[in-house]
Amino acid sequence: MGLLSFLGRLLFVSVFVLSAYQEFNDFGVDGGSAAKALKPKFDVLSKHVATHTGFEVLHVEMKHLILGALIMKSLGSLLFVFGSSLGAIILILHQAIATPVLYDFYNYDVDKKEFAQLFVKFTQSLALLGALFFFIGMKSSMPKRSSHPKKKAPKTKTG
Repeated sequence: MGLLSFLGRLLFVSVFVLSAYQEFNDFGVDGGSAAKALKPKFDVLSKHVATHTGFEVLHVEMKHLILGALIMKSLGSLLFVFGSSLGAIILILHQAIATPVLYDFYNYDVDKKEFAQLFVKFTQSLALLGALFFFIGMKSSMPKRSSHPKKKAPKTKTG
């Protein structure tokens, strides 16, 4: 059961590892294509936050956001593969922050092609988020193993 669990976690984090690998190879000096794609979405989010809360979002270099996402995905994946709840929490934080920004279906009309594409990706990210929460819930509901094996009680002889 331990090997199957490990392989399942390995397969699950391959989504995060492969996207981090792609972003790393494309990073360059300016954050690469991911930073270029994130900039307009981040600007729209900043305007929404300023309009609805009155708080100005601090200026952030896109390459720093991409680097932070890379680190979260890499570290979270590494820890998660070995069964760490901390790894799952890091990946949850990444998903909770990145998903509504990257898949901003709410900025498009329902009849637009972009709405459908972004909504599908948004719901897929929610599924990953749900799986991470499920992992943490299952891990916390399992009884802790003691480091000392239980001694078997001596059998009494009858007869």
